[in-house]
Amino acid sequence: MPFKPQYQPTFAERYPILLLAAVLDFSVVVASSYLAHLWRFGTLAMDGRYTLTTFLFAILVMSCLWACGVYSSWRGKSFVNQLGRLYAGWLIAIGIALTLTFSLKISANYSRQWSFAMLALGGAGGTLLRFGAFQLLRWLRSSGRNLKTVILVDAGGKAAQQLNHGRSLREYGYHVARSLPFGEGEDWLAELVESVERRMAHEVWLCLPLTAGDSIKSVLYALRHHTVEVRFIPEWGDIPLLNHRVSNIAGLYSLDLSCSPMDGPTRLAKRLEDIVIGGAISVAILPVCLFIAIAIKVTSPGPIVFKQYRTGINGKRFKVYKFRSMVVHQENGNGVTQATKNDARVTAVGAFLRRTSLDELPQFFNVLQGRMSIVGPRPHALAHNEYYKDLVESYMQRHKVKPGITGWAQVNGYRGETDTLDKMQKRVEHDLWYIDNWSLGLDLKIIVQTIFKGFRGTNAY
Repeated sequence: MPFKPQYQPTFAERYPILLLAAVLDFSVVVASSYLAHLWRFGTLAMDGRYTLTTFLFAILVMSCLWACGVYSSWRGKSFVNQLGRLYAGWLIAIGIALTLTFSLKISANYSRQWSFAMLALGGAGGTLLRFGAFQLLRWLRSSGRNLKTVILVDAGGKAAQQLNHGRSLREYGYHVARSLPFGEGEDWLAELVESVERRMAHEVWLCLPLTAGDSIKSVLYALRHHTVEVRFIPEWGDIPLLNHRVSNIAGLYSLDLSCSPMDGPTRLAKRLEDIVIGGAISVAILPVCLFIAIAIKVTSPGPIVFKQYRTGINGKRFKVYKFRSMVVHQENGNGVTQATKNDARVTAVGAFLRRTSLDELPQFFNVLQGRMSIVGPRPHALAHNEYYKDLVESYMQRHKVKPGITGWAQVNGYRGETDTLDKMQKRVEHDLWYIDNWSLGLDLKIIVQTIFKGFRGTNAY
């Protein structure tokens, strides 16, 4: 029997959309250069030096965007993901261009105003181009066009439920034509094949638990005569996952179930954030720190700064610094007694410092040392770690990243005393959510919220 097409190709499969995107990016760079030249010199006519540089830089930008995966399919990816790839490609291109111009000592031959204007216009043009394309795709898909048809195999788990009822699935470019309950045997496989053929499906999504892995081979064999794409979406059940992803290890693919997001470029970005923002804040707060140090010294005998061992990244111990807010005292045994409301150990100055979180300011020195981050899970006392690690599931996973001065839990109200197990569980849940969803944008959001929320917590004694 002759082969016949089994589904209707999408618009992107029929036309070279990705090639068109590359050409448009090239055109954006060239147009930005001419507009910048008009703004700087009052004319569109560029001499050979500027013209050659413009076209070479346009090729460089296009190459860097390709290397960052900008010209791969948008289907299934968010708009934020695309912007991140776009900006990464532009930053790499700018870095290469700056390195070459300084190395060849030709930077003085070009107008700085032209250069900055071209980069600003080019970045803005690329952003607007993506935004327009995203809105166009969103409109097309909301009207039922440019969608890939999916047959979803449903084993009754949360992933299948989310895909069946997810409002944004069309925006990602997919439409679930049928949700087929998972079964076994020849009859069920025949029904799956019949659904693929009748619906002219582009893809089959297998939302199955790991215990049903043997069934995948049967499904692939049943669909061996079809060009439909098959995806396995594991149903994890109640297994707590942390930054799960797919990795290639020694030539083999692995499902990483619990990993830190602070790896490779993200670790560098996080460290640069701490150095730049932490350094600026450290300089700005020096007068405040000096005033607090004097106030502590003249109102209470003892050291100005309190040092205590805490658990840092990967479980390594480090000394955390705080302004001393209590009278000097000895703890009973190895335990650590949390401060409570109207705690007699807290000094008058210390009560104000704890209530406003100003006692945490010396921890910016920990940040510059590289032992802490501005944003991250708050470091707990060693005794608290030993106590809660067996009571709160995945408690120690919060130590996969550097501890922070502020965090997602703190700006959501879980700051200060954790006098119940439920409060600690909620704090850990927020810490793990932060680790699993980390981004520079989220860090900036938390920093801003800390200014308005973190300095007036009602649970800090």
